[in-house]
Amino acid sequence: MTDARATPPPAEQRLHPWSWLFVLLQQLRQFVVPLLVLLFAGRRGDAGDFAEWAPLVGVGVLVMVAVLQYFTYRYRIGDDGISIRSGLLQRTQREIPFARIHNVALHQTLLHRIFGVAEVRLEAAGGQKPEAQMRVLGLAQALALERRVRHRGTAAAAGGGAEAASPAGDTLLALSTAEVVRLGLVSNRGMIVFAAAFGLLWQAFPERAAADWLQGFFREAMGYAGTLHLGWIGMAAAATATVGVFLALLRLLSVALALSQYHGFRLSEQRRRLTVERGLFARLRTSVPPRRIQAWFLQETLLHRWLGRRSLRIDTATGGREDDPRKLRELAPIAPPEACDRLIAHLLTEAAWPPPRWTPVPRRCWWRLFAGGVPWNLLLTTALAWNFGPWGLLALLWLPWSAYAAWRQAGRLGYAMDARLVAVRGGWWSRWWRLAEIDKLQALRLRRSPLDRWLGTASLWLDTAGAGAMSPPLCIRFLPQAQARALYAQLGRMLAARRLRW
Repeated sequence: MTDARATPPPAEQRLHPWSWLFVLLQQLRQFVVPLLVLLFAGRRGDAGDFAEWAPLVGVGVLVMVAVLQYFTYRYRIGDDGISIRSGLLQRTQREIPFARIHNVALHQTLLHRIFGVAEVRLEAAGGQKPEAQMRVLGLAQALALERRVRHRGTAAAAGGGAEAASPAGDTLLALSTAEVVRLGLVSNRGMIVFAAAFGLLWQAFPERAAADWLQGFFREAMGYAGTLHLGWIGMAAAATATVGVFLALLRLLSVALALSQYHGFRLSEQRRRLTVERGLFARLRTSVPPRRIQAWFLQETLLHRWLGRRSLRIDTATGGREDDPRKLRELAPIAPPEACDRLIAHLLTEAAWPPPRWTPVPRRCWWRLFAGGVPWNLLLTTALAWNFGPWGLLALLWLPWSAYAAWRQAGRLGYAMDARLVAVRGGWWSRWWRLAEIDKLQALRLRRSPLDRWLGTASLWLDTAGAGAMSPPLCIRFLPQAQARALYAQLGRMLAARRLRW
């Protein structure tokens, strides 16, 4: 007989009723160029009435596809995982265990926030695509799904309301508006946006027209400066002021972008998961278990040091593109050095950070850091001398500074290792630290170039899952061969005696 008290299976759920609109907008962004080509080509050509109506037909097809996706997409949240069913003619059913989901990302654009919905991405280790991407769920529904994944099915899914809107958690780091402004001042986001806009304009207009416009603007500016009779000192001062204004505008743009992306930044921890929330107009909420962190990266540029700050980034064993803004990569976009150290020590409870002692790399390796840039400097000097005559030889003045910088960098190269952690440091003008738990190391590589074989040196590369995208890599360079082989053998024995955790 069937037990009447048996728990019925959970019911299937649909996406939010407005999900078809967001799917349509996503598709329109992908097909906007072909639709515009059809629109303008149809007006100029002799294709008849069909060319005039082709863009509307294309939009109608996209609307039908978006609506069909809403009606054919179903998901069910069980005790151990999520079941997703989709498709009309070609039907697909996926079973995603909670234990396989490593990262949950909730993304809200300004339009999402107006409609009270969110896009949800469920990511696993490896792969370039998320395990599931739900466009879109109601915000309370999305937060309930995130909590269920966080608890891995051990607790019932909570309902909506105020509890769903603000799940409890211990705050590890929160950035004030002043800190976000500092982040904008030390970042180069403004230059990246300017370069992207310049490249877009260069592609949008004919190359000859863009070049003629730039040349005409330069001639007019020089002609106007000539009418002022400033002399070479005045011209130099005007050029310096122009560059200063341009750099100040770029910094203001960087600050505006930082406020847009990191306003309200909050890093919290709850039930062994780290969660980051940030964004002014578009809100992003993403979470990952600390055990999925494969490597750590501390950075301190010259501007960071002037402001008494550092940044802390991580590599995680989750799929997706490295440039995906919805991937959790920054635990502390900007924070005081002691706050970054406390955060690492809190999450790596059995490791000693900062290390009590660093083993230096022989400083005589400085010339190898210097030699890498010499050919490029000579090539640039030759090109400048060819175009500007003897004045181009001034580029050679970079060589003494480059040699001094390489000597200072070699003085900071070093590594530290204990029973739990291996760390590498380097840099001078811009300082950095790379570290990883020994249990997260997947492979060791001992590399020797022809120059290494001649000099009796070697470099030890340490590979972890999901790492390698950041620069600089986790690598101990320019060690004497005997020291490198001894370190390689020691780490090899430690890895053989341990189980890989990722």
